[in-house]
Amino acid sequence: MKVVLFCGGLGMRLRDYSERIPKPMINIGYRPILWHIMKYYAYYGYHDFILCLGYGADVVKNYFLNYSECISNDFVLSQGGKNLQLLNSDIHDWKITFIDTGLTSNIGQRLKHAERYLADEDVFLANYGDGLTDAPLPVQVDEFRRRGTVASFLSVKPNLSYHFVSTDHDAVVDRIADVTHSRLRINGGYFIFRRDIFRYMRDGEELLHEPFQRLVAERHLVAHEHDGFWMSMDTFKDKQMLDDLYSGGHAPWEIWKRPPGVASLGERPAGATASAIGSATPLTMRHAAAADIRS
Repeated sequence: MKVVLFCGGLGMRLRDYSERIPKPMINIGYRPILWHIMKYYAYYGYHDFILCLGYGADVVKNYFLNYSECISNDFVLSQGGKNLQLLNSDIHDWKITFIDTGLTSNIGQRLKHAERYLADEDVFLANYGDGLTDAPLPVQVDEFRRRGTVASFLSVKPNLSYHFVSTDHDAVVDRIADVTHSRLRINGGYFIFRRDIFRYMRDGEELLHEPFQRLVAERHLVAHEHDGFWMSMDTFKDKQMLDDLYSGGHAPWEIWKRPPGVASLGERPAGATASAIGSATPLTMRHAAAADIRS
């Protein structure tokens, strides 16, 4: 299966960085968050990527055109620097298609631009370029194939320190509780689509609006629940927290570094937010209204 990644948004809430580079190219450790997402898919055997570019397309292209394996891999240098032997490699088996999908396009428009590159794909994967997880992808794929729906996405709990409030008709509060104890879940990306998704889309439509509403009406959209680690990099605070997890050696999304046979390390205790995994700092939820910013 091919993997479509949306990399063209403006990243307005990370303005200090995104004025210089697109948000998917902001580093977590030595590599951009986009690279971490691609490594996640490559770990599960999906190496054929389609990057839907927009703002800062030149930055993404130049990064991979001038890619240095030495930054994140061990190597041996000999003969006074004349001979370089890599001891392992990141992207030798990756295939990356770079497509310009417009500066101001929304997610739906970017996906439509990729349609012609998916002509031979009955099923394909897609994702935002700013979210990390330790979710076991084969489990989601198996569920998707078994249920025969058109689309699936990762359903996660909102990573917030807020409390939700319930009131009666007189605005008297009858319940107040931590949001993690609610049944509220949000779209965490990590989509799986059948090619039929394009039949539900019209020109100019935002993917999560009209097309998903049509899928909902026909019961063809599945939310795959994951209660382990998930985090999007929407704000500077989010970036700081991801940097802290990485530098502390506790990056749950780096599944490619786990010993063989080790499953998700980020399962949450009952009632805990994802922020409890490696840090006490509250995370920022992915707001639906920010879809155009992330595109």
